[in-house]
Amino acid sequence: MTGIRSLMKTPGSGREVERIAGRIASSAEGATGGEFRTDSSLGARRWRAAVIGNYAKQNDAEGARSALLRGMDGAGGT
Repeated sequence: MTGIRSLMKTPGSGREVERIAGRIASSAEGATGGEFRTDSSLGARRWRAAVIGNYAKQNDAEGARSALLRGMDGAGGT
């Protein structure tokens, strides 16, 4: 378990987390024409990333949520 925990904090893991978040944001933008951005940071236990939607473009939070879910589906490949 210690090895896995340390692996989840490496710069390479951080780059991979950022890459996947970028793919999700890009797919969500393509699905809706909205604007999405990413944010990532190294937490106490692992790298984390978020994809933030442009709620005004989506008209509401539910519209942004739907676009993100479609973006996650679209970014699911390798």
